[in-house]
Amino acid sequence: MNETVKICFGLIGGLALFLYGMNTMSDALQKTAGERMKKILSFLTKNPIMGALAGALVTAVLQSSSATTVMAIGFVSAGLMTLPQAISVIFGANIGTTMTAQLLAFKLSDYIYPIIFIGFMLQFVGKTEKLKNIGMVIFSFGLLFEGIEIMGHVMKPLAGSSVFVDLMAEVSSTPVLGVLLGGVMTLVVQSSSATIAVLQNFAAQPAADGVSSVIGLTGAIPILLGDNIGTTITAILASIGQTKNAQRTAIAHSIFNISGSLVCLCIIPLFAQFVQYISPSGREIDVISRQIANAHTTFNVVCTLAWLPFIPVMVKIVKAIIRGEDKNLKAAYEPQYLDNNLLDKPAAAMYLVSLELERLVGLADRTLNQLKLVLDSQRTAKDYEAFQEDLMILEQLQGRVTEYITKLLSGGYLTEQQSEETARLLFVTNNIQRMGERCRDMDEICRQVVAQNRVFSSVANEEIVKCITLAQSLLSRSVEAVKTGSKEMVNDIFRDTDQMRRSERRCNKAHLKRVKAGECHAHMTPYFSDLLYNLSRIADNCVSIAEEADTGAGFAELHKNAKKMGFVEGS
Repeated sequence: MNETVKICFGLIGGLALFLYGMNTMSDALQKTAGERMKKILSFLTKNPIMGALAGALVTAVLQSSSATTVMAIGFVSAGLMTLPQAISVIFGANIGTTMTAQLLAFKLSDYIYPIIFIGFMLQFVGKTEKLKNIGMVIFSFGLLFEGIEIMGHVMKPLAGSSVFVDLMAEVSSTPVLGVLLGGVMTLVVQSSSATIAVLQNFAAQPAADGVSSVIGLTGAIPILLGDNIGTTITAILASIGQTKNAQRTAIAHSIFNISGSLVCLCIIPLFAQFVQYISPSGREIDVISRQIANAHTTFNVVCTLAWLPFIPVMVKIVKAIIRGEDKNLKAAYEPQYLDNNLLDKPAAAMYLVSLELERLVGLADRTLNQLKLVLDSQRTAKDYEAFQEDLMILEQLQGRVTEYITKLLSGGYLTEQQSEETARLLFVTNNIQRMGERCRDMDEICRQVVAQNRVFSSVANEEIVKCITLAQSLLSRSVEAVKTGSKEMVNDIFRDTDQMRRSERRCNKAHLKRVKAGECHAHMTPYFSDLLYNLSRIADNCVSIAEEADTGAGFAELHKNAKKMGFVEGS
């Protein structure tokens, strides 16, 4: 086989193994550290320093700045995070992503296969999901380094190639070419960690003297800067179709990396000297990988420290670039919080589902309130249209929430515990759906009453309205019980549900007495009874929701973390 073809095959094969190891390790880390990640996010406050710290820690845990960036953009789009908060988180994410390059700088070639074996055995024989995930993290970590070793092995002949040496000399003498090369590489691979890993391996190849790097630190830095610019494409892509603030967050990410790269490009010799000063001494080919990792970390730390005091300035810049406010608000039946880009970030996605469920519950409460007006003898056509519209929105929104939860459950990113919590969220959603169906049944009853040109007596109407009010109270408290995990509230709901059943029996008996006394029409009896029956079933749905508080529904913990993160009132 042609030598060039061998090198190409080795490069793409090694890169594929590296990317697979990186992605599976990130997924396994999310499953292993999902709850810890939420605690790390709780550091997020209006303080930019803490926001940057949160971004750095989450990215270090997930081993993916793209994951943190997409998460921040999703939260901004949903209105859960302010633009300054998101910008500080993304600044920190740039620091966190340098952890990968630091890990790769360690010489682990002698330990790769034992690492892979240990990881495989833990994943293969592990009895618990947590142990299996830890095994997958270790196994993927080994694969990642094996990919690096393959790329390093096939790149050795390049050091003796006159064409390659001339190309590297051109890049070293013309830094802009290096920036373009790094940017294009990252745009193609969609992973700055991968391209920096390739750069570390390229640089570790010896020049003709066998001691110096084939490219050197001053030649590697421009490519490194290009890698940092190229990685911003992930944020840009994630912001497409999102709110203006989400787009501004992505633009801020680009400005952060581009501005820092332009400044660094002007002082490459000084920057290289500083990196060499803080890095281990020795032969260049032995320390160049660590130097590149330190250059990557230094660049992002310095840029973050330089920009943090000027976040208000950054906000003004991005608002000048992306002008105006969002005019086309989402349709009422469209989810306001759910973001498909976060389906592979279960901790964030589950939190957004809980917020959408709160909105869904509010809509169900409003629908019941509209029902009171529909039943009133003084109702207008406008009242009935409003009830119909709310009912349609409730049904469509519930369907969208169910679809999102189903995608989340089938995505393969959830731990066993997260799957159970998500299933409970789906159970709550399904009960709200049944409430909507009960309201639809009551709507049909109202239609039949109107078709016969009849109305309920004022006493009958008052009894129904009281039952609707009790149903509304049960609904709000059942969701509050799930949010807070309050056992006392659950017991109160059980008690009041019994009261609803007693009210149903008492109202039916009172209606029959009124019929006998000629105060109500006998033809209204089945309609009156059916309305009470449906309201009683809604009470049962509320009990089903409240029972989730007894099973430790994830909604409660999600809400607590939401308060800690400052996304809801009460923080």
